[in-house]
Amino acid sequence: MSDRIDEIDRRIIYRLMGDARNVSAPMIAEEMNVSAGTIRNRIAQLEERGVIQGYHASVDFERTGAPLTNLFICRAPVPERETIAEKALQVPGVVNVRQLMTGGANLHVVAVGGDMATVTRIARALTELGVEIEDEQLVQKERTRPYEPFGPQEDARRSALADMMQLAGGAEVVEVSVADDAPIAGLTLTEAADEGLIGENVLVVAIERDGSVITPKGDVTVEPDDLVTVFSRSGASPAVLETFTGE
Repeated sequence: MSDRIDEIDRRIIYRLMGDARNVSAPMIAEEMNVSAGTIRNRIAQLEERGVIQGYHASVDFERTGAPLTNLFICRAPVPERETIAEKALQVPGVVNVRQLMTGGANLHVVAVGGDMATVTRIARALTELGVEIEDEQLVQKERTRPYEPFGPQEDARRSALADMMQLAGGAEVVEVSVADDAPIAGLTLTEAADEGLIGENVLVVAIERDGSVITPKGDVTVEPDDLVTVFSRSGASPAVLETFTGE
């Protein structure tokens, strides 16, 4: 079962994939027009749910005196594949194990060694686990990049939306970040309703601010950078969104 993630979660993942060491919560918050506390809270939630499973250094092993990075393409019995993969990762010198769902070569193992004797020792250890090594190749260089669909979008309307869910009858639920110049910014929900900014078909369901969720009562003031969940019976029309985005 997949986890539901919104535009803010996607942008967090994109930036952390690009440079987890140097990107900060305030940097992502500025892009998404929310508070840094909201970003920190979302990162903690993504880690707790297992969506973000860790942060790893990208190492040039050749510069460390271990010049050989070897890819072993292996065949493991399907019923034992997961167990063997876990054991393979414990072999000294193995730095990555990838399980494949289909195909004969269903286990890819990356190992690092200072000489061919070390690589041979690793190959022998893998064989003893019950895998058949079908091929092996020296890895010259590996390149990675963030997942592009999670990156910035040119569509300004989408950039203001953190999430959108369509319901039966044309109703929609949206998460939208409040802009500095939004008509509703600085007003209480009661004041916004009195001024006609929130119509009868629109309901503010929740307000997320600095990582905390605020119950949207009438005397609650909507502030810039708030992440507001809005239910609209007639859909998230440009007029509804403009109340929160100023666009």
